[in-house]
Amino acid sequence: MPAKQSQLVLSAIGKDQTGIVDRLTRAVYDLELNINDSRMTVMGGEFAVQMLVEGAWNQIAMLETMLPDLESRLGLTIHCKRTDIRVADKKIRPYSVEVFALDHPGIVHHLASFFSQHHINIEELHTSSYAAPHTGTPMFTVSLQIGVPSEVQISSLREEFMDFCDNLNLDAVLEPI
Repeated sequence: MPAKQSQLVLSAIGKDQTGIVDRLTRAVYDLELNINDSRMTVMGGEFAVQMLVEGAWNQIAMLETMLPDLESRLGLTIHCKRTDIRVADKKIRPYSVEVFALDHPGIVHHLASFFSQHHINIEELHTSSYAAPHTGTPMFTVSLQIGVPSEVQISSLREEFMDFCDNLNLDAVLEPI
């Protein structure tokens, strides 16, 4: 009889260094665990990781006991938490949101507030800054994946969202995934 599947969310941060992804994923692979979802990026001089690892409960437990050694060897601060396997809600429709604007404080907060007030869950959020070509003007982008409840009328939501963005001088796109 196969072992019960478990999931572990692992979050780590530490000084960026070549080979860190190789060594961290090797520890997961050696325990015959699967990385179901992950985000890894360099932020400033730090390397940040979030990953969802799945496998037999006993292999997950072994990974948990290895974490202090991994922290020491890789120079990372690692936090982990067991989680339940997520069941997709058929009443939620996935949408993608892309926002572009001149960089200024509060953009992410205003977007989060808009969706929260409409009882729409932000499932994923990614931001980046860059200098506009030719002018060097500081620009900002936000990419979101949201879960829109089926009772929300999309045409009304889209119209209200576009008015909201116009008031904040944001260029935006809201589309189904």
